[in-house]
Amino acid sequence: MQRWPSQEAAIAHLEQVRWHGRPVCPYCQSDKVCPHASKDKKLPRWQCQSCHRAFSVTVGTIFHHTHLPLQTWFLALAIMLNAKKNVSNAQLARDLGLPYKTAWALALRVREAMLTDPEQRRLFEGIVEMDEVYIGGKPRPSNDKQGKQGGGHKRGRGTDKMPVVGVVERHGRAFAKAVAKTALSAGHMTAFVRRYVDAARAVVMTDEYAGYRGLKAITQHYAINHSVAYVDGNTHTNTIDGFWALIKRAWYGQHHHYSPKWADHYISETTYKYNNRTNDHVFHDLMRHMVGVAV
Repeated sequence: MQRWPSQEAAIAHLEQVRWHGRPVCPYCQSDKVCPHASKDKKLPRWQCQSCHRAFSVTVGTIFHHTHLPLQTWFLALAIMLNAKKNVSNAQLARDLGLPYKTAWALALRVREAMLTDPEQRRLFEGIVEMDEVYIGGKPRPSNDKQGKQGGGHKRGRGTDKMPVVGVVERHGRAFAKAVAKTALSAGHMTAFVRRYVDAARAVVMTDEYAGYRGLKAITQHYAINHSVAYVDGNTHTNTIDGFWALIKRAWYGQHHHYSPKWADHYISETTYKYNNRTNDHVFHDLMRHMVGVAV
């Protein structure tokens, strides 16, 4: 709020981030533009002299069609990036003085930007740890299917919780994705590695789950037997276990529930901040991505 004390200052900053001081029409990419005679002082518009269309700095970006001041967006970015264990939509609504649904929609757009971060498309290489985790809580007494069957609350791969599969570069990036329980077979795990890991330039570390047995056919693969030891020389999955701790803390402490439709958006919030944990310019990098400028 000290850096952008007014709406005008926030707009000027966004125009600088997107256009570097020289507005360009988002419809025809022409730089022949002039100020538009708009009465909307909250969001100044420009007039393209080539295609004759009017536009503002938010057209074609995640900020498009927003009725919120850009200061509110900037503050929301700062709050979400600063919360190591994530921030709930309800907390964000209280901090910003917004209705819950408005805060939810705002946070959804931010998480969409985190989910589509270009770094996620770069294949993982080097020593890559792979594992799966199960997100959720114990069932309530009124919906305790496992308890009624007399089997108690099953843990691990026998649970009804949501499976999440992930990979982490040792001393590097992470990626995680919610999957269906039927997608934990050897074929699905092999396909996951083919999609997200550079098999020719990676060494994959896992536990001894049978679903990973097919990895030796496509890449170097080492498995650690956790019933014997958690570390065997350089073979371990401690890095991804630490990453899972952040994923779980975000669920237990903030979100409490992930629907299959939006689970990856919430997971991406933790992943994005983990991948940028040493990046002092993460706020500006995320903003550039939100307006479509290559980082």
